[in-house]
Amino acid sequence: MATATQVAAQPAAYSGVWSWITTVDHKRIGILYGVSAFAFFLIAGIEALIMRVQLSGPNAGVVSAETYNQLFTMHGTAMIFLGVMPFSAAFFNYMVPLLIGARDVAFPRLNAFSFWVFLSGGILLHASFLFNAAPNAGWFGYANLTSPAYSPGLNVDFWLLSLQILGIASLAAAFNFLVTIINMRAPGMSLMRLPLFIWMTLVTSILMVLAFPVITVALTLLLFDRFFGMNFFITQAGADPRWWQHLFWIFGHPEVYILILPAMGIVSEVIPTFSRKPLFGYPFVVYSGIAIAVMSFGVWAHHMFSVGMGPIADAFFSIATMLIAIPTGVKILNWIGTIWGGAVRFTTPFLFSVGFIAMFIIGGLSGVMHASPPADLQQTDTYFVVAHFHYVLFGGSIFGLASGFYYWFPKMTGRLLDEGLGKLHFWLMTIGFNLTFFPMHFAGMFGMPRRVYTYSSGYGFDGYNLLSSIGSFVIAISMLVMIWNWYRTMRQGKIAGDDPWDAQTLEWSISSPPPVYNFARIPVVASRRPFWDQKYGGVGVHEPVHGGSNEGHGHGDEHAEHIHMPNPSYFPVIVAVGFLMLAAGLMIPPFPVVSALGLLVMFVGIYGWAFEPAG
Repeated sequence: MATATQVAAQPAAYSGVWSWITTVDHKRIGILYGVSAFAFFLIAGIEALIMRVQLSGPNAGVVSAETYNQLFTMHGTAMIFLGVMPFSAAFFNYMVPLLIGARDVAFPRLNAFSFWVFLSGGILLHASFLFNAAPNAGWFGYANLTSPAYSPGLNVDFWLLSLQILGIASLAAAFNFLVTIINMRAPGMSLMRLPLFIWMTLVTSILMVLAFPVITVALTLLLFDRFFGMNFFITQAGADPRWWQHLFWIFGHPEVYILILPAMGIVSEVIPTFSRKPLFGYPFVVYSGIAIAVMSFGVWAHHMFSVGMGPIADAFFSIATMLIAIPTGVKILNWIGTIWGGAVRFTTPFLFSVGFIAMFIIGGLSGVMHASPPADLQQTDTYFVVAHFHYVLFGGSIFGLASGFYYWFPKMTGRLLDEGLGKLHFWLMTIGFNLTFFPMHFAGMFGMPRRVYTYSSGYGFDGYNLLSSIGSFVIAISMLVMIWNWYRTMRQGKIAGDDPWDAQTLEWSISSPPPVYNFARIPVVASRRPFWDQKYGGVGVHEPVHGGSNEGHGHGDEHAEHIHMPNPSYFPVIVAVGFLMLAAGLMIPPFPVVSALGLLVMFVGIYGWAFEPAG
């Protein structure tokens, strides 16, 4: 029987860069997701800065109208599909097996496949810049702007094909995490003992499985219109452009919660740790997350109050939008209740979680305003809406993900980020964020429309836009502080130890960074806070969780189980490259040749994958 030490000492099949390309280790894939997502996030942030320079004053000529259209389309698409979502996936990949007491995800090669397909989609989308054909019809792709008559170039083609590829990556990841969480939990970890981050991952995965097929269908119909002369969204042929809006927002509103629920899960882990209390009302937080997921499929048409659906439809979606605020309010109440009376430590992760709560409340309040059709008719397509969704998706998702970054960084690297620089990052980002987006409420109420590349003086927009542009550069400075903190810590950061936060969950019971096999012995869980209860005399874990070197607490190699880990594989990369060639070939004449070659590469990869030894 192999011991944990023997497994850890086994040489890797590959080394260097090739070891990262062929890895199926969930932790390495999580790091790849995180680095890639942050790179795309920075690109999208630079696009935003250029837009803010253009709008900092009236009648500016920094960029043309066409360039501006490309910038805001790429900014929105990249932030949602290449920034926030894969950043959440980075935490899913790295932390889910550690939090549930597993050694890996259910399908390690599918996990690697999901990353490489995601990266292929991101590369295809940004390759559009090389052809001066970046998407320019808005990240929502409304018909009939996307029809060949109004977008005759490759711009929309890059957009729809890259989103199709990204959807495949998301579905692969979602099925993987569903099976992992349902089937691979440590013994004793019942559903009502799951950490809240795992619950939100589970709910998010279900949302992805249900929502992404809708956008896949919509994009396929658009592809048929553009490549094969069909008439699904061509208004001259009798199609109704509202058909696209319905399909897009049936996906789009659950997508909002796909973006925000992981951040809610992170906050639900961070706040109890730094309040030194159990999460207040654990079952209510679980059920409210489930309620949000269910209700998210019944509110999509509040994005469409201005299209003339009629009073009955408007009334239904208005009421549904008001109701979905209730489970969100329940979560906020429980987070505040957890902090109340706790022994609070104002660490950087805790500050970002509190910032998440505050910013999300503001975004939620302006969202409830849009539940009223008369108010929405005044605010729709104005900068008031821009302010609202940035308070939800930046003040919510980005603040929550930043909290997770500071919280789990010691576990991933074994080093603590500098607290002084972390708090400077928090305050700069909070000030810059509010300076950027709060004035947009007023600009919108004064009537400034969205998606305009310039404006004339005298409408009352000038001062608000200048404040927003200044604030955007404060956010950029805060990002530089975070990057410097990361760089400095990796070179000379303080050693974290295995449990620097005195935390409650299983990931902190093993070494930092974790060994390749995670747990020398799979723990048997007996409470919702297994590691906390084990440390402080409870019955959190029936079998001791090995800490430190993963062989501690008086137990050595004689207690280690046989540990089987999957071998590295290059077939997921081959299949992903095939997908990329298949999509790109549709835009390269003669497209059947390149696409057929991509199909061949893809099938070769699938064949090799199917018959590759498991390890």
